[in-house]
Amino acid sequence: MVSETSLSSDSFTTRIFADVAGDITVVVDGESFLLHKFPLVSLSGKIRKMVADARGTNISHLELHNFPGGHQTFELAMKFCYGMNFEITTDNVAGLRCASEFLEMAEDFRDQNLIARTETFLNEVVFQNLQKSVEVLATCKMLPTIAEDVEITNRCVEAIAMNACKEQLVLGLSQLDCDNNESKELKDGSSIEWWAEDLSILSIDFFERVIWAMGRMGVQSDSIIACLMHYAQTSLKGIGKCQIWNPARIKPSPNIVENDQRAVVETLVSLMPADNKSCPNVPLTFLFGMLKMAIMLGASIPCRLELERRISLRLEMVSLDDLLIPSVVQSGDSLFDVDTVHRILLSFLQRIEEEESEGCGGYDSDGLGSPDHGSLLKVGRLIDAYLAEIAPDPYLSLQKFIALIEILPDYARVVDDGLYRAIDIYLKAHPSLTEQECKKVCKYIDCQKLSQEASNHAAQNERLPLQMVVQVLYFEQLRLKNALSGSSGGGDGLLSQRMSSGVPSAAMSPRDNYASLRRENRELKLEISRMRVRLSELEKEQTFMKQGMMGKAGNGRTFFTSLSKGIGRIGIFSGQSGGKRQKSGKNGRSRRHSVSSSSYM
Repeated sequence: MVSETSLSSDSFTTRIFADVAGDITVVVDGESFLLHKFPLVSLSGKIRKMVADARGTNISHLELHNFPGGHQTFELAMKFCYGMNFEITTDNVAGLRCASEFLEMAEDFRDQNLIARTETFLNEVVFQNLQKSVEVLATCKMLPTIAEDVEITNRCVEAIAMNACKEQLVLGLSQLDCDNNESKELKDGSSIEWWAEDLSILSIDFFERVIWAMGRMGVQSDSIIACLMHYAQTSLKGIGKCQIWNPARIKPSPNIVENDQRAVVETLVSLMPADNKSCPNVPLTFLFGMLKMAIMLGASIPCRLELERRISLRLEMVSLDDLLIPSVVQSGDSLFDVDTVHRILLSFLQRIEEEESEGCGGYDSDGLGSPDHGSLLKVGRLIDAYLAEIAPDPYLSLQKFIALIEILPDYARVVDDGLYRAIDIYLKAHPSLTEQECKKVCKYIDCQKLSQEASNHAAQNERLPLQMVVQVLYFEQLRLKNALSGSSGGGDGLLSQRMSSGVPSAAMSPRDNYASLRRENRELKLEISRMRVRLSELEKEQTFMKQGMMGKAGNGRTFFTSLSKGIGRIGIFSGQSGGKRQKSGKNGRSRRHSVSSSSYM
């Protein structure tokens, strides 16, 4: 084969038969070709029929509509008819194969006609190589349905998948050989998914067919995931991320590019390998990137829910930055997409509940040391940090803020310091809240689960409702008394109370009794863990306070006596003394001087 010669259609026949004038004009896509009937009818069944049908009339003009590959491919086919040598390449072979089918250039007219020549190139050159198969498949996008009729696209897809399997087999054998020879050069190299970059040139519909074929033929899931990630990075780049931070922006109507990108996102999500133990996990950073794209492009609800479900399966491994998804809703009720985080958290809790209901062993396995509860504690800390991060948002409504707080069960937090910090930040950022609204959000803080540092801060926090401050002071007094007496005090009372409430009722079914016992067992273990933390703190406090008492022994009145009497005068549960307290301030709350809240703000 010689290289293709660049010839214009005007001088096409003149260079071959300079002494013979053309006798037929063929028009393709508005381009006219002055040709000769004899070489055309001798190789093309279609043109032979057209000329035969016009017998009796001196036909000199033909027009071919919807010619596959356009006038450039027709010119190559005519060169073949005239016996001119040109190079068949991966760029033109698909068009030539479709053109030869359109022109009916089969073996009936001549051996090694254009159909046979292109088929030989496809089978011996293209389908034996992954990269060449991808290049040919990419050119099929511009061809009509005839490419599907002659099965070029389907054979390219199968060839790509088959060659990918071969490459992985060779790679596996090479790595095995490296292990035997104690060589790490190939094993440590970037050896998988080298074809991921090649696949990125395909349109999304062809790419989808290739990935399905790879999965069907046994290509490894990690290679498929790498292909999905590379395709996403190539196809979804260039989107203006800064615009989504403006809650007041007006989202324009979707254009063609956005529609194409939406189709890419939805297709890539549908191609993700199923979740199972033998399949590697899709990286969380990729899942969150796809979720943000899906939200911004307005992807379908099933697409977004699938991404949220996959994220919820590993929520305990998520970082705080991942959860800070900007909002694109025009309502302006938040700068962050709190609803999406709420759904992810709800999906996580439902999975935990389903796993617990399956009854994997006795109820002892569902205690504090179980994997599920460990994940729940990590998620609890993550959500508290997320609440503190979004709390300064002036657009965040109280309803959404509370919805994220109350969805977590009580046993998801051993201490409430993180929750207290988040609520305190929210109160500071929203000074217009009424007294009733402040009480509504502060009731979720368990004063008994605050550390010594958090309790000291809360006791002087002017933003908290008076009732909560009094409760903090009461439990601090109780803690001090227990520390001095060396007993666990109220913790034992609470523990015995929960033990008594865990006795199964005869009226309950065995399944309900079992669930109740598991729940009570989990709460008791949580209480024991909490008491251990308290005991460690109280031992340190007791040592410190005894030293202080020894230093003030000669004064006749200790610090603890003074504090005890002061607390008693407040009358925590006394309606009379509580009603005499004067109220002041804008919202009717007592305003006390607050120490620096840098530890909780």
